[in-house]
Amino acid sequence: MQILVVGAGAIGGYFGGRMAEAGEDVTFLVRPRRAAQLSADGLVVRSPRGDITRPVQTVAAGALGGPYDAVVLSCKAYDLDDAIASFAPAVGPGTAILPLLNGMRHLDVLAARFGDEAVLGGQCQIAATLEPDGAVRHLSDMQALSLGERDGRMTPRSEALGAALAGCGGRASGTIMQDMWEKWVFLASLACLSSLMRAAVGDVVAAGGTEIAQGLFDEAAGIAAGQGHAPRPAFAERMRGMLGQAGLNVTASMLRDIERGGRIEADHIVGDLIARGAAADARLLRIAFVHLKAYETRRAREQG
Repeated sequence: MQILVVGAGAIGGYFGGRMAEAGEDVTFLVRPRRAAQLSADGLVVRSPRGDITRPVQTVAAGALGGPYDAVVLSCKAYDLDDAIASFAPAVGPGTAILPLLNGMRHLDVLAARFGDEAVLGGQCQIAATLEPDGAVRHLSDMQALSLGERDGRMTPRSEALGAALAGCGGRASGTIMQDMWEKWVFLASLACLSSLMRAAVGDVVAAGGTEIAQGLFDEAAGIAAGQGHAPRPAFAERMRGMLGQAGLNVTASMLRDIERGGRIEADHIVGDLIARGAAADARLLRIAFVHLKAYETRRAREQG
């Protein structure tokens, strides 16, 4: 497969780098500054699963050639429109688009632009960041990715793309929408908890906040159930256990974005979830969402 990875940041750089390391035909669509960095230093990944330093193929938005077999997209939700404009020339009638964004709304946006058939479901679980020197830092041993047709079919393209990603925890899934909803429930719960409390899970537990943590999860899970995707029992048990675990030093990346004064995906991760469960009991989620939107309002005012 000819695979175009949009960007070479933490997520795209890690999974794209692992595919390139395994011998897949991978090209990174990057801006000029990142292209120069990759040309000079190669793609650098520092990981408990083994480091990578290797030359990689790059292309600029204005120089994209014919259609690719697959496009892997891992931008932030607020960059989605710009990302679509950059990779659109790479999409042909048979191109599979694999988005690794959080939440669900991006699926509607991509399908409206490229058609339902072009867009796969996908989700990944990894803790990674892009360091100041341009290296991708994999922060833990965890790496997992699932993808698949949104109607649950197992197809040659999804199986081929799953195989291309198998070396870094990737697999084709016949339940990708359920996988995505479960990740959304977990992520929204953790993002709201971390951002409200400005603390890791274990700190909240130590402060007597387990009921709030569990309440956020239950509200998010209730919305998922109302959409036909109730969390599976094993997943729900594992998440409730995690959100009540003393000493657990886990926060959401949204808190790290807030602490550095960065942009956040409040609408995509929390607002859209609440909107899909308009009739559900979501009191804690709504409080957290107002908190996040107030941060965005203040940030916009202070930046002029």
